Parts: sequence; C-alpha cells; structure tokens
Amino acid sequence: MNPSDHTNPAPGTDRRDFLAGMTALAGAAGLLGASERVVAGDTSFMNNVPDPLLAEKSLPEFTFALEKSPGRTLGGSYGKEATVKQLPISKGIAGVSMRLEPGVMREMHWHATAAEWAFVVSGRVRTTVVDPQGRTGIDDFGPGDIWYFPRGHGHMLQCLGQEPCQLILVFDNGYFSEFGTFSISDWLSHVPPALLAKNLGVPEATFRDFPKDEVYFAKGPVPPETPAAPLGGVQPPPLSHRHSLLSQKPFETFPGGREWRVEAKDFPISATMTGAILELAPKALRELHWHPNADEWQYLLAGRIRATLFGSRGRYREATLDAGDVGYIPQGYGHSLENVGSDPARILIVFNSGMYETVNLSQWIAGQPADVLAVNFGRPAATFDAFPKRNVFMAGD
Repeated sequence: MNPSDHTNPAPGTDRRDFLAGMTALAGAAGLLGASERVVAGDTSFMNNVPDPLLAEKSLPEFTFALEKSPGRTLGGSYGKEATVKQLPISKGIAGVSMRLEPGVMREMHWHATAAEWAFVVSGRVRTTVVDPQGRTGIDDFGPGDIWYFPRGHGHMLQCLGQEPCQLILVFDNGYFSEFGTFSISDWLSHVPPALLAKNLGVPEATFRDFPKDEVYFAKGPVPPETPAAPLGGVQPPPLSHRHSLLSQKPFETFPGGREWRVEAKDFPISATMTGAILELAPKALRELHWHPNADEWQYLLAGRIRATLFGSRGRYREATLDAGDVGYIPQGYGHSLENVGSDPARILIVFNSGMYETVNLSQWIAGQPADVLAVNFGRPAATFDAFPKRNVFMAGD
C-alpha cells in the first residue's frame, strides 16, 4: 500500500474529522508507549501489569499487628506505622497509630507524596494546616472526629487538655512512611544560618539555639483552650478540614450492627479518601463483597474479627484480627468481616477514593433471573427461591 494512503483523507471525508482521527490515533500510540513504562502494582489501576505479589499461587499475608510493633517513642508518646515495608500487600494505603501526651506536638511538617485522613480515638487534639494560598485552618478535635489534609499542605498536631490523645492516621499511598515526612526542624537545621537570616529578615544569631536535628515530637505546656491567631492574621481556608463522624446519624443500621460513613460529598475537602466506622454484634457478618474503585484499609478498634480474602484462581485466605491489628484488601478483591468474639467489634475502615462503591454477594445474586442462576450453578431454579431478594449488607447469627 502507498504510504500516502495513510495520510490523505478519502474523497468526501471532512478534513477536520480526518485530523481528529489522526490525533486520536497518535494519542492511542502514546498510551501504548506509556503502558510499556508502567510498573506492577500501579495503584492508578489504568494498566494491566499484574502485581507480582498478587500473582503468586497463594495470596500474601493481609494483616499486621500494628500496636505490637516498636514504632518511634518519646516518653509516653509514640508513632507506629504500617506501610508496604511492614505489610507488602498494602501498596495503596499506609496507616499510623499515634499517641500524644498532654502538651506534646507532632511538629510542623508536610507529606510530599500522600494526603492524610485521621480519626481521633480518644482525647483531644488541635491542628494547624496551611494551604498553598497561605490560608490557615486551626481546629480542635475530640473522639469520633476526623480530619483531612491534602497532599503537601503543611500542618502540625498537638494534644489538648490533661489527658493523652490517641489518633489513627491514614495515607493514600502505601509507600508513604511517617518517618520520612518533611519536618520543619529537620529542614532548618540543615540550612546555613546566613541563608535563613536572609530568607526571614532576622539576624543569624536568631538561629543559634534552634534544634540541630529533627525534633519529631516537641514537648511544651498544654495549649490554651482558645487558640491564638496566626502571626500573619486570620485567613481561613474555604473548605473545612474537620468533620464529626460519630456525632452523625449512622449511615446504615442493621440487626447485626451499624455503620457510619463519610465520603467526599459529605466532607468535600476529602477528595481522595472515604472513611467508615463499622460496628458488628457478636456473630454478625459484613457479607461477602468487593469494592470496584478502591483499596480497603482496616484498623480494629475493639473486639475480635475474622477477615476473608478471595483473589481468583481458587486463592482464598482467612485471618483473625484483634484490637490494634490492621487488615488490607486490594481493590476488586472479594472479602468479608465477621465478629468471632463475645463482645461487639468496632472497625475503622478507610478507602483510597473519595466515592464509596461496593458490590455485595446478596445484591449480585438478587439481580439475576432464577434461570441464570440455575444454569450457572447446575441446580434447579427452585433452589434459589429461599435466597435473599434484596441487598443484605450485614447478616446476623
């Protein structure tokens, strides 16, 4: 074929349509070229490169005893993390358990590669966060409250009152390490004093007694109940970083438990993450299901549960989680959660998408005609008369 046949429009073809078609072909070629450069485990899910960890003959471990890990401590304050280093399956989400004693501050810092979603388990905490437009949000949080700091926004956390606070911090990048954050003391301690003086318009001697290494946890007096105004004056951000999750009416209530949920539509700044608190009565089951659009990160706040994981090709795995343990479910993988203890279980669940999506087993089956089910399973159609006709979501004993 003549090469010109590829470039000249056929008679009667509109030139604009022809050029648009050529542009689309060029774009497709670019995508094909880009697909050769993607890496396995890319959480964008826009490629077909299998993650080697999830392509093995058996499924990998999907739980981790977070609270039993050593972490980083200062007296009674600590940070303990679960990243791909501790839990290799968790490429899409990382998490931290943090405890701050009264007056202790997780110093001013930012996260270059992850947004931060947090749940206050106990105690009270104050945060400041500065956005790229220089607007400062100052908020106080109590048990059941959550916050969200977009990627790269500078912030700090400080315990309020006379009781310690317990926080669960969740990040939308499983490779992110809490101990690799960009801290202000670490930065300033490595910049020459002359450069700092020129930058901030103060004498070099100002920095003589500043910390010489990263502080990480800074200890000071208990902050005043009413926060002072920022040095640069009050310029609040347009979207709140604070949401009170557990003070809201539960999103779902069932005989076997209840669920609170907050998506980006409820908490607009939380564009990349959705959070939930799931309560399960003893023997209750959060039914078999999968999430088409997100990975799932679980932290067991109380109780004892059995989690299952299904990954195609006959691969199936179960694990038991106790309070303080973490579980992880890759996007699209089938799973369930069941309370196997004698007390109610409470689970913090976070997804790396601002929109919640799920497909439940009962919902899937109820959406099929009886003859389809009969052919699929090789059983009489009457077998399915007793199956649920609605979405179960949560099943009791």
